[in-house]
Amino acid sequence: MSAPIVQTNKWNPSNYDMVIDVRSPGEFADDHIPSAVNMPVLSNVERSEVGKLYKQKSSFLARKKGAAMAAKNIANHIETKLDQKDRNFIPLIYCWRGGQRSMAFGKICSEIGWKIYILKGGYKAYRRAVLEGLEEIPSRLNFIVIAGRAGSGKTKILSELIKEGAQVLDLEKLAVHRGSLLGRIEGHTQPPQRSFESTLHAELIKFNPIQPVYVESESSRIGNIQLPSCIWKRIVVAPMISIKTPMAARASYLLSEYKNLKKDLSDLNLLLTGMVYRHGHNRVDIWQDLIKSKKWKTLASDLLSKHYDPAYDKSIQRRKRQLLKEIKQQDCESKSVKRTARKILNIQSNN
Repeated sequence: MSAPIVQTNKWNPSNYDMVIDVRSPGEFADDHIPSAVNMPVLSNVERSEVGKLYKQKSSFLARKKGAAMAAKNIANHIETKLDQKDRNFIPLIYCWRGGQRSMAFGKICSEIGWKIYILKGGYKAYRRAVLEGLEEIPSRLNFIVIAGRAGSGKTKILSELIKEGAQVLDLEKLAVHRGSLLGRIEGHTQPPQRSFESTLHAELIKFNPIQPVYVESESSRIGNIQLPSCIWKRIVVAPMISIKTPMAARASYLLSEYKNLKKDLSDLNLLLTGMVYRHGHNRVDIWQDLIKSKKWKTLASDLLSKHYDPAYDKSIQRRKRQLLKEIKQQDCESKSVKRTARKILNIQSNN
């Protein structure tokens, strides 16, 4: 006896045993509900083939061909990815609009005896909910910016705050990028913009509006990712806790974090080429000579003092944030970062 198929507006993965995205791998890679599993009814090639058949010959032939492909693919998913699921398995299934692909998958699963939920409106409805949430949720949250000149270990501080049980929005982690022009992470690529927005939304809905949300001071872009204006505007006006770390300690920390730049000079050379307009050929030539002689500590210190620190100070002065506290940090070692995180939490507990 077949089980019911229920149309629903609820897409939160916590409500189901599994969220199954039956769109093509290409659609899935661009964006999907966090934690969803891709079980395509049609592959990228098959979807294209059916589309061409629909346009060039007839809708009947396209549906017939598509049905045969879909049946084979669904059977394969049931025999592999769903093989160990028992009779109490309850999934949510969605496709682009909540139509043919999700219903085709859902009907077969229903015949097995699983209670199936189909997302009304499919991915398009989910995407609308994400965009609406990104507009509305930030206004309810109490952001506190962890600020400090480059190399102050702000990312490490955020990680330590998470360990201490604080609410943290790590935008660089979500964007898979360190934020600066040299922020590309070796061996990783940034997510598509829509995928970033999905994971950002998933983080935002977890936060308790009563408690502060700590976030690093960021520009409106993190690598290729554009921060949604709604959250960027909130971060720009949020109060800050400023971390003060000595220049030498910051230079050492940056060298430890950007080791790959010593192996592959392409990003570093590209950065210096772009600095000619601001700093002139003479200064850039000095930096190029430091690279050739492998005087990395001197290079890091000079880039901080001549470029990064002035740019940061100008940004802070322009935004005129409320300063909650200035914390002096000896270096970016674990012990110092742990002390900084606890000082940050003490600021809130004393308020």
